[in-house]
Amino acid sequence: MRHFLVVLITTFGLCAPLHAGTHYDAAKQTFRLDGGNVTYVFGVNERGELQQIYWGPRLGEKDEVPAAKSMQEWASFDDSYNNTPQEYVSWGAGLNYEPALKMTFADGNRDLVLHYVSHKASDDGFDVVLKDVKAAVYVTLHYKMEAGSGILSRSATIENSEKQNVTVEQAAAAAWSLPRGHYTLNYLTGRWAGEWTLNQEAVRQGARVIESRRGSTSHQANPWFALQAGETNEESGEVWFGALAWSGSWRITVEQDTLDTVRVTGGFNPFDFGYVLHAGESLETPVFYGGYSKDGLGGASRLLHRYEISNILPHRTEPVAKLKPRPVIFNSWEATQFNVDDEGQMALAEKAAALGVDRFVMDDGWFGQRKDDHAGLGDWYVNAQKFPHGLKPLIDKVHTLGMDFGLWVEPEMVNPDSDLYRAHPDWVLNFPGRDRTEQRNQMVLNLARPDVRDYVLGFLDKLLNENDIAFLKWDYNRNWSEPGWDQLPAAEQKRVYVEFTRNLYYILDELRRRHPKVEIESCSGGGGRVDLGILRYTDEVWPSDNTDPFDRLTQQDGFTYAYTPQVMMAWVTESPHWFNHRATSLTYRMLSSMQGSLGIGANISKWTPEETALVKRLIGEYHQVQATITQGDLYRLISPRNGSEFSATQSVSGDKSQSVVFAFIHSTQEGRVFPRLKLEGLDPQAMYKLRAIEGPLAHGTPEVASGAWWMGHGLELSDISYDSTVSFHGDFQASAYRLDKQ
Repeated sequence: MRHFLVVLITTFGLCAPLHAGTHYDAAKQTFRLDGGNVTYVFGVNERGELQQIYWGPRLGEKDEVPAAKSMQEWASFDDSYNNTPQEYVSWGAGLNYEPALKMTFADGNRDLVLHYVSHKASDDGFDVVLKDVKAAVYVTLHYKMEAGSGILSRSATIENSEKQNVTVEQAAAAAWSLPRGHYTLNYLTGRWAGEWTLNQEAVRQGARVIESRRGSTSHQANPWFALQAGETNEESGEVWFGALAWSGSWRITVEQDTLDTVRVTGGFNPFDFGYVLHAGESLETPVFYGGYSKDGLGGASRLLHRYEISNILPHRTEPVAKLKPRPVIFNSWEATQFNVDDEGQMALAEKAAALGVDRFVMDDGWFGQRKDDHAGLGDWYVNAQKFPHGLKPLIDKVHTLGMDFGLWVEPEMVNPDSDLYRAHPDWVLNFPGRDRTEQRNQMVLNLARPDVRDYVLGFLDKLLNENDIAFLKWDYNRNWSEPGWDQLPAAEQKRVYVEFTRNLYYILDELRRRHPKVEIESCSGGGGRVDLGILRYTDEVWPSDNTDPFDRLTQQDGFTYAYTPQVMMAWVTESPHWFNHRATSLTYRMLSSMQGSLGIGANISKWTPEETALVKRLIGEYHQVQATITQGDLYRLISPRNGSEFSATQSVSGDKSQSVVFAFIHSTQEGRVFPRLKLEGLDPQAMYKLRAIEGPLAHGTPEVASGAWWMGHGLELSDISYDSTVSFHGDFQASAYRLDKQ
């Protein structure tokens, strides 16, 4: 265990860089990190507290950064300890604001005051050790800044070197401070089938809490924020943003203090939290990522997308250029629901292959005694009545058709009507002697238990060893209830909130190690478990069970503020839609879904030859531009939010050689047509050839023009005309275009 880390100082001066992006000034005791267009500076003030000094546009290499100095007392009610923006403030010394760390000692003392002890520098960051002024409690703060984006990852390790236990009651990954000013807070909320609503509100004195108490990330709110300064819009103005990498219960607090400083603190949710640290034990917090952009919310999201692709997603050791776009999938759910069998799935596979699909996924109903959602979860053997020869004949058929094979699983859940539950009723989250709440006729296995963890890993490993499976759609269809863990002493049972999620990560990581070619989707009835923690182990996510193509425009708009389209699965399903009975054309449904990673979820056995031909053609078009859509720079040209009758997005490849534009109409009124689209992000000197993937173009639109033309003059989709060949109007209309550098 390390209590004191060596301070590394070069002999070439007090502010000599240890690396191009990392500087420590020994005289001033300041730490500086540079990356992309961003500088982050913090230091040790005269009291020994670690204090933020600067976070914003990149400073000059020779710019002098002032030493940290505590803030003055405003009044006896607002003392210096409360007013000073500490990097990781603890609850003690009269703190009135949100603490990063709060704990109770064995003797009942709850006062904790952290001061700087030492640090160690690396090429891209620092590890800084703090210690309580009295007790042997150490906190190591981890900082790492990516050179390209300037996105900073922060986390903390809390160590108990006391001889007796301490109880951690609140532990953040990090706290961020912004200078005094006027800010607009952006955050994402929702509900099942209504996820990814972008909320925008002025930051005022007091605290805005964004959280999940549900045991997982939740549909209710997502652990992402963005703070806009002053007059900021989609493509200009200062934005500070962050995302918490934790798939359990979490909380982010955005707080403006009485002196108008804004602080953002995020980590484990302190509700019902109490993590006992025995002597010599430590607790690792999640990672909280933070970034800065001067190019508005659009610039912030593009930075985050690039960072996720290059630093978060699995297979991230490969160059970004080699990261594969997601396969186009077909999923059997809407076609067959629970009624899966060899013959029916093989027939669907033939139709899917004819469309140009890359991956065939069989959904729920293949295992145990699974006839509906009342039974079978937990019994992960192949149903012999439906598949008398196992899964191999179906998998072989899928392979002969040129596709790989995927399977639906829900490993963390159990039905009471299952062999597993009858044998191990103690394996679910429960409070002994209390009723056990069922949701969707199922309960949550206590993954925090080592025996449950090993069981889940064991049956998944066996399934993958015995079958040539390329993909798991990993579902999770309810929230927690009765979060008890009676294997542990009463005072320690709240460790379940941490150990459950840690074991989930362990299982996913171990599966990927044993089966490196298997890909995994995080699905939780939609957006219930989407965050930068789960994305370290999964290749894609399921944003919503609501696949209505019009609703998805707003959901996908909100989703992409925090997450890259590379991971955003978007299915084409039936019309009228099962959820809201809205009828839309197959073209509209296809183009809506082509803005993300495309999937087909409709009952394709009912499609006409004309519908089949249309989808085959559009899948072919999609394959040619998919890398640009899912890995390029995203520009939101017209937002679908707030009842907009139009919406449009544009994606530009990293080398600016290709761009793809999607345009949608909800409904036009009084003869109005679609507005001209001034494009973004192109090379102004290059020439680009325009081609319609689907949809009209106004008379006189050039076939080839410069990037400057397309960005200055813009793309005209419609004449004011009743000629349907050049007029883009009506209800639920969609079009798509590509531009290729010549």
